[in-house]
Amino acid sequence: MINQNIAMKVSRNTVLVNIVLSVFKFMAGLIGKSQAMISDAVHSLSDVLSTFVVMIGIKISNKESDDKHPYGHERFESVSALILAIILFYTGLFIGYSSIKGLLFSGNSQSIPGTIALVGAIVSIVVKEWMYWYTIICAKKINSDSLKADAWHHRSDALSSVGSLIGIISTKMGFVYGDLIASLLICACIIKVSYDIFIDATGKMVDKACDDELLNKFIATINKNKKVKNIDNIKSRMFGNKVFLDIEIAVDKTLNISEAHAIAESVHNELENKFDIIKHCMIHVNPWKIKNNTFKS
Repeated sequence: MINQNIAMKVSRNTVLVNIVLSVFKFMAGLIGKSQAMISDAVHSLSDVLSTFVVMIGIKISNKESDDKHPYGHERFESVSALILAIILFYTGLFIGYSSIKGLLFSGNSQSIPGTIALVGAIVSIVVKEWMYWYTIICAKKINSDSLKADAWHHRSDALSSVGSLIGIISTKMGFVYGDLIASLLICACIIKVSYDIFIDATGKMVDKACDDELLNKFIATINKNKKVKNIDNIKSRMFGNKVFLDIEIAVDKTLNISEAHAIAESVHNELENKFDIIKHCMIHVNPWKIKNNTFKS
């Protein structure tokens, strides 16, 4: 299970920083007359909501198995990641709509952003990039998909602030629509991130296989057991941030049931003890026949 204490501590800290940063950027956008900065502030505020979603998802996914959920609750983390993707998508649409409206109806009356908007963008880049690294390091440490998604939400905010900075500078240099065009680029960035999060979470909701690198590690571990003559088949499926394995191994056909079972149990325990990411593995034993040993090194 995910280390809930670490996840909650990270989430609480990022919520606090995001609230302060959102207020600062919004005021900087208003005073500095920067549409890009105001859009950026809205994006940061959406981070607060998304982090609460992450906290709820992690809380539920850490619940023990019960009669109605005998395989556990890990997929609730993927559910929270899907909700996060939807929040991001609509945030991007809102920013894009505001920018297009400004481009179509503002004429040449677009205000020149003030210096405070420029300062706000620089502060945002530094803070949000720090939040990304702070969150992603902890997410990888505890293997939390929703926390990783939240980290990328912070990174998208940092990138949008870079867009704000470019827009503000270009507008101050005389390109009056630079600020609004930067907001459109922010919109595209946010929607792209929401799409990536959505695809990743959806894959884990529909029993997507784990990646080849991890699967090869499982195969290498099984092959270390000299009593396993062959791996006839191995299937994996993601369950939130965990993996279920269904494995068929071949053993000497002269062994009795107890001896074959002992080998299967040995493989089972070795995998589950070595890899925390494995939720459960099911081992089926076949009598060994000389054939193409696809998975045997």
